[in-house]
Amino acid sequence: MALRLVVGLGNPGERYERTRHNVGFAVADRLVGDSAQWKRFETDLGLWAKVGALYAAKPMTYMNESGSFVQQFAAFYKITPDEMLVCYDDIALPLGRLRIRPNGSSGGQKGMDSIINRLGTQNVPRLRLGIGPQPEFMDSAAFVLQRFSALEGQALAQALERAVEAIKTFETSGLEASMNRYNPKI
Repeated sequence: MALRLVVGLGNPGERYERTRHNVGFAVADRLVGDSAQWKRFETDLGLWAKVGALYAAKPMTYMNESGSFVQQFAAFYKITPDEMLVCYDDIALPLGRLRIRPNGSSGGQKGMDSIINRLGTQNVPRLRLGIGPQPEFMDSAAFVLQRFSALEGQALAQALERAVEAIKTFETSGLEASMNRYNPKI
């Protein structure tokens, strides 16, 4: 399978910028860089840009409705689920840790849940980027909508670079090579 589409999940709007829940957007932004311009897809359903042969995309539907954009974008460009990589936050992983998988459940992540439901399959590769640990006393919703501290921002910047490297490895050498190189060794 060839990688054709990288989807970064997040929420649109200033209120959500630079929050833990928007690390998927941050991965897409880092992949695209400053040279490409984001274009609108289907009257603000989402944004997309081209990075070489890859499409990078950010749903603007809010996290819980991400599948609507992904389904329509993939249908328009004739991209199958196994040609995608969905990037999103994971509170169960320590800050900066990457976990790449070829398929599986959403693990409770609402954006991934929406994509699985709209595409009708769990066979959608994903890259989860750790944003944890969540403090025991804090509500999950409050935690994911929190911005990173300056110290955490440094760790996040390194993780975003590794995420882009993992994407490029997937593109050039395949998903298994990316998983072998970037998943944590247990």
